[in-house]
Amino acid sequence: MSDIAIVLPMLANALLAIVLYFLLGLRKKQASREGSVDETRRAIYSDAWPESVQQVNNCIRNQFELPVLFYVLCFMLWGLNAVNVWVLIAAWGFVVLRYWHAYVHIGTNFLPLRRRLFTFATLIVIGLWIMVVGHWFITWRSLQ
Repeated sequence: MSDIAIVLPMLANALLAIVLYFLLGLRKKQASREGSVDETRRAIYSDAWPESVQQVNNCIRNQFELPVLFYVLCFMLWGLNAVNVWVLIAAWGFVVLRYWHAYVHIGTNFLPLRRRLFTFATLIVIGLWIMVVGHWFITWRSLQ
């Protein structure tokens, strides 16, 4: 298996942010057409926008929190030549959870489900972190 395979889930996760930006633009355009935007506050205050816009905006903000750690860990695993089938399963699991989380976030926004999805994604990031530390430690010990 090629270590470069770790790039695919990273690209898939980045695509999520791009799609969300596109959706944000559509929702902002629709809100402006409907007149549901407080034009005097929209440049600075997010509460000037209707809830549908704020949901997508908040979801985009989430794409630059936990996923950033995911990207760093993936690059570290790649750099350590530690990409294996378990790493790829975990990475794709993380991506699936993030897509599902975003779907809930911009849809029903049902917080208990969102929280569970976030928790499972966080556990995967912790697992990837353990894999990085474990592989680094094994490599370090072999150099002693």
